[in-house]
Amino acid sequence: MREGGERLEVNARVVEALPNALYRVELENESRGHVTAHVSGASMLRVLPGDAVVVELMAYDMTRGRIVRRRS
Repeated sequence: MREGGERLEVNARVVEALPNALYRVELENESRGHVTAHVSGASMLRVLPGDAVVVELMAYDMTRGRIVRRRS
C-alpha cells in the first residue's frame, strides 16, 4: 500500500461530468474553487451533476481530488 501525504476532506458539489470518469466539482468552502476529481476505486459510487459529495484532496496537488462518498 502506498503511503500518502496529508489528506484534506472537503465538501463539494458535482458541476459537470467529464470524459474518462472524471468530474468537475465546486468546493463548498470560502474559496469556492473548482477541482477535477475521480471516484474512489474501492467504492462504486454513482455520481451525477448536482450531487453533494465529499472530496479528498492531497496536500501536494490541490487541483485534483478523489470523490470519497456522497453526502445525504
